[in-house]
Amino acid sequence: MRAVVPYCVEEPKTRLSPLLDADERASFARTMLADVLAAVEGAGGRPEVLATAPVDVGVDRPVVVDDRPLSAAVNAALEERSVGEAPVAVVMADLALATPDALAGLFGAEGDVVLAPGRGGGTNALVCRHPEFRVDYHGVSYRDHREVCAAVGADAAVVDSYRLGTDVDDPADLAEVLLHADGRAADWLRERGFAVAADGGRVRVRRE
Repeated sequence: MRAVVPYCVEEPKTRLSPLLDADERASFARTMLADVLAAVEGAGGRPEVLATAPVDVGVDRPVVVDDRPLSAAVNAALEERSVGEAPVAVVMADLALATPDALAGLFGAEGDVVLAPGRGGGTNALVCRHPEFRVDYHGVSYRDHREVCAAVGADAAVVDSYRLGTDVDDPADLAEVLLHADGRAADWLRERGFAVAADGGRVRVRRE
C-alpha cells in the first residue's frame, strides 16, 4: 500500500519550544519521521514523504515536495489514484508510538475510508479506497472526514488505536514517547537527558 507521510520542514513542532530549541525540534521531528517510515514499511506499506520543502530525511525513501497547505497537498496525492487502483494511506509524521502491528491493523481494516482519530478531534492516519473522498485537516478533521464520507457515499470505518491516536505536539506528549515507544525518538530523548518523573500523581518529563 502506498502511504503518504506529510512532513513540515519549516519550524516543526513549535509547541515543544519550552523544552527544545529550534535545532533540536527539527532534529526530533526528523527522528520521529524515521520511526514512522520504518513502521509503515514494517506493516507492508510503501512510504512516500510529502514534504513542504526539500529535506534530507536520513533514509533512502521517496520525497515529494509540495509547499501548498496540508489538505491541498494530500488531496493532490489522493487525486493521483484512479478507480480500481490500490488504496492510499496517509500517516502523520509525528506518530512516534506507531508500530507495524498498529499500522497493519489500519491498512487491513475494511471500509471505503478508514480513519484513525487523534486526540482533540484530529485525524492521525487514514486509508482511502473511495475515488471521491478528499481530506480537510482544518478544524475538527475527524468529524469533518466522517461528514465527507457521508456526502460522497463512502463507507467509513474507525480504528481505535492508542498508538495511532497519540501524536506528539506538546511537552506532555514526550512522556508518552519515553513510556511507550522503543524507536529512535525515545532514544533521541534519553540521549539528551530526558526522563519520566512523577509529580503529585501526574507523569511529566524532566531534563537532566
